[in-house]
Amino acid sequence: MEHLGEILSLTVAVSWTITALFGNEASRRIGAQPLNVLRMLFSFVLLAILLWVTIGTPYPRYADGKTWLLLALSGVVGFVFGDFCLFNAYVLIGARFGQLFMTIAPLVAAILGMIFLGERMSWIAWIAMFVTLSGIGLSILGRGEGEKISLKLPFKGILLGIGAGIGQGGGLVLSKLGLQAYEACVPSDAPALMGAMMPFASTMIRVIAGGVGFLFLLKMYSSKEECQHAIRDAKGITYTLLATIFGPFVGVSLSLMAVQYAEAGIASTLMALTPVLIIWPYAILYKQKITAKDIVGIAITMAGVALFFLG
Repeated sequence: MEHLGEILSLTVAVSWTITALFGNEASRRIGAQPLNVLRMLFSFVLLAILLWVTIGTPYPRYADGKTWLLLALSGVVGFVFGDFCLFNAYVLIGARFGQLFMTIAPLVAAILGMIFLGERMSWIAWIAMFVTLSGIGLSILGRGEGEKISLKLPFKGILLGIGAGIGQGGGLVLSKLGLQAYEACVPSDAPALMGAMMPFASTMIRVIAGGVGFLFLLKMYSSKEECQHAIRDAKGITYTLLATIFGPFVGVSLSLMAVQYAEAGIASTLMALTPVLIIWPYAILYKQKITAKDIVGIAITMAGVALFFLG
């Protein structure tokens, strides 16, 4: 199917938008670190069940050492390093500027894709990327209430924001390298569904590495009381499960599928639409006003997205 990678990337952006809404509620109730550990645990269980039903084994079948190494690194870089930088950036510079720095992720993915994957994007794709990211940036900057835009941001916050973007983009490229290694070691007599399930099996490897990393962060930054409270909060656990289904289980797995059919830079740009897509539902749920700048940002972003399908 033409533009399958782009369509999958848009689906991922929608899935991550839903994840953000549920994750926002879950993090408020149980805290960021317990949330991340539980997300990895729930993801592992869901992926194990899916793989068991489809290919007969509840683990990443046929994956060799190179595949495990690349995908585990992807999990550490994308999940652990990226999310750690992002959440800490939120504390120092706020979510608005934190998300703004995340728009460098597609640029990182495009550059690393050229270096390590030999990918080349057309000039239309490059224009589409910059138009889309400009729209996203305008939307993010337009969402603050009573806040003045200032360049006087803490240097540590800037570094963490850049780290978050690098983690997101670098993790995606490592994922694509891991998928390529995985495809190379799957035998011809593998189950018929193995090809379709490979992104989900790859996500399991990333989840395992991410879970280990998040457990380490949980031990460092969370108290025993916070963990006990998280486990007892039934509504928080429900929100966490829903955030997991649309996040690591569906969204991340489809993101790996997307990079099989599209260049990493293009896929990463379309996946970065979450800050724009979330404006409408967030405004409805939390009764926030949508500004003229938001609308202009959305229009520019959609124009950029349309250019991807013309290239």
